[in-house]
Amino acid sequence: MTSARLKHAGIGLAALLLLPAGTGAAVAACTSETFAGADYTVCSFDLADDDVRLFWQRPGSGPFATFSALAAHLDGQGQNLAFAMNGGMYGDDLGPIGLYIENGETLQPANTASSNQRPAPNFYKKPNGIFYIGDGTAGVMTTDDYLARPPAARFATQSGPMLVIDGALHPAFIEGSDSLKPRNGICTPTPATVRMAITEGSVNFHDFGRFFRDHLGCDNALFLDGGSAPGIYAPDLGRDDPPGHGGYGPIIGVVEGG
Repeated sequence: MTSARLKHAGIGLAALLLLPAGTGAAVAACTSETFAGADYTVCSFDLADDDVRLFWQRPGSGPFATFSALAAHLDGQGQNLAFAMNGGMYGDDLGPIGLYIENGETLQPANTASSNQRPAPNFYKKPNGIFYIGDGTAGVMTTDDYLARPPAARFATQSGPMLVIDGALHPAFIEGSDSLKPRNGICTPTPATVRMAITEGSVNFHDFGRFFRDHLGCDNALFLDGGSAPGIYAPDLGRDDPPGHGGYGPIIGVVEGG
């Protein structure tokens, strides 16, 4: 099987180092990026060539919980997990706390509740949003917009807050905030491009939103999680990050073969 191909537009020296000698194919779909003094790993996929899906539970069983468990499951089906990232917020049972659609089936309805807690937990910092994958297309929308104009989604996951909304940063973000944490998120700069990023260190929400808008060129972007929760699976980079909070809930995976 061939590895998922690198599709980031701004390929620099770090990306070139991922290329095997004498070939034009990339070993990984990920590049190292730096913005405003912070380091990131950015992984980009083209839905015309890459099979991006959402996963949560083993058939007839509980959540996969780890990337390696999902990889083993796919291997048993003659498929290869080329890349994975945690894919949205979840409860103590590893179940999605918002909308979750897998293979066209809604397994968890959209969550439009508000929180009385102040400050509001991240999921409830309105607007939150939904990442979805349709037939060869993907998008990020606020939850309200998604519910008002539902796209034809084969896969979807709800998380929050939105990082970027129609080119504007989320109104709750504070420039210079000292709330610094590891974070990860997702955007779709074109309808056929999925771009995921994870920090290699800690940043605040304001700078993380700026990274997606000003560096990755995304008009809409969604926060997936932070603290000990974010992780990626990228065998070509030697990454199989262990989950925080006892396991991963929804997982975004890129599959080869089958």
